[in-house]
Amino acid sequence: MRIQELIIKNFGKFSDKTIPLRDGVNLIYGENESGKTTLHTFIGSMLYGMERGRGRAAATDTFSRYEPWENPNYYAGAVRFVCGDRTFYLQRNFDKYGKSASLICEDDGEELSLEDGDLAALLDGMQKSLYESTVSIGQSETKTKEALSIELRNHATNFYATGDEELQLDGAFQYLKEKKRELDREEREQELARQEKRDAVENEASYVWRDLHKLQQELEEAEDKLDRAAEERERNQKQLEFFQKRIQEEERQEKARPKKWRVHPAAFIAMLLLLIFAIVILEPPWNYLWAIVIFLASSLYVWNKMKDGRRVQSEPAEENGREEETEEEHFDRAEEKLRWEADRIREEYRDKEIRYENLKEQLEELSEFEDSSETFRKKREALQIAEKRLRDLSDQMQKEIGYRLNKRISEIIQELTDGRYEKLLADDEMKLFLLKDGRKITLDQVSKGTAEQIYFALRMASSEILYEEKFPIILDDAFAYYDDTRLARILEWLSGQGCQIILFTCQKREAELLEDLGIEYHYVNLSE
Repeated sequence: MRIQELIIKNFGKFSDKTIPLRDGVNLIYGENESGKTTLHTFIGSMLYGMERGRGRAAATDTFSRYEPWENPNYYAGAVRFVCGDRTFYLQRNFDKYGKSASLICEDDGEELSLEDGDLAALLDGMQKSLYESTVSIGQSETKTKEALSIELRNHATNFYATGDEELQLDGAFQYLKEKKRELDREEREQELARQEKRDAVENEASYVWRDLHKLQQELEEAEDKLDRAAEERERNQKQLEFFQKRIQEEERQEKARPKKWRVHPAAFIAMLLLLIFAIVILEPPWNYLWAIVIFLASSLYVWNKMKDGRRVQSEPAEENGREEETEEEHFDRAEEKLRWEADRIREEYRDKEIRYENLKEQLEELSEFEDSSETFRKKREALQIAEKRLRDLSDQMQKEIGYRLNKRISEIIQELTDGRYEKLLADDEMKLFLLKDGRKITLDQVSKGTAEQIYFALRMASSEILYEEKFPIILDDAFAYYDDTRLARILEWLSGQGCQIILFTCQKREAELLEDLGIEYHYVNLSE
């Protein structure tokens, strides 16, 4: 990647200013407050955009620090760069009310999408944090950042395991962590649901069991009543048969018995007196007529009395028979009602019994579901195994990437120090130390200039390992602690890397050293 032009429309102190850049070394000179850091920030903002801080941080964030001095509502710029063999024009509007960005390929006019990741693809996936930790070096910022350590670990594991740097190691660990949380949450939810279901089934089963006992008692009572009713019916049947036989016997005896006159003597005396009265007192022929009438009436009276006597004798047995028949009908109705009630209770009992068996089966099934805890255990073990393998792979590849990194930074520091230090090593946390004559030397044991060289070597080696694309190396007064010898060596090393170098400086010695070394460079003077 090579930047051809910086087109500052309105950014910080600059307005309508275009700065052309070339391949190789670009030396941008400017005295203090001339805008070198502004241009450095402009390049990063064009490539990665600019996000506003929140709350109090907004007052001192990058957006506020580089807001245009004049006409702040017009906050924009563009950059023309080459990637591969194609030229692109990227422009941005940073205004908080009209923020926008566009990317166009000038070779064919194709408009690319920043939202879909087209710019990120051109940048070889280099994120802003890695840009700031490798190829973009500000004033007193030679020391690397934590993001570089993380990215190197990701690169090591991903590239070795898949041959593809798209995957991220931290993302894989985060995925496993999230899976563990999901598994725990799912297990808790299932256990809670099972417990709620188990409680509901057990409660219902308890109620059904209680109803079964109650129905059992009711059924026993109904059957007992039926038994007693049957016994009572049998007694009544025997009594009815007894009274029927008695009536038949009395009727037979009545027919066989000679008829008796059962008339009170006073009745005969009264009839005799009436007859004498009619014959003696009345005149003939009325006396004979009345005598005949009295005789007939007396005869009829006597006949009726005899008939009533026979009826009176037979009525008690007949009455008892009728009462037994009525009671029999009553027992029939009562027994039928009892049978109906017993059948109803049996049917309800069967329904409750079936429901109770179903509830027992549900409880058994819920008990079987408890075996799912074994499934969760196996899944958790699988996640633990995956995490362990990933960590083992990470450790293995950190060693391999560490070897490659240590080899390359050792080569760079050897060139920069003219062989004074032959071996530079970095641990997993990107802590650096030198080996000299079998002795371990930490960075706090070396000069500030040497420490700056070491951090520079780490940045450059990391950039080479992480990205195939050669990015412009941007240095903003990064060599303040370098003496002329160190500066000459690093300028010579940079010129031989085959990438674009953008060097901001407030001193003139860089230009003088480039001239002395015979290194071609493009010069821009911001003070003019």
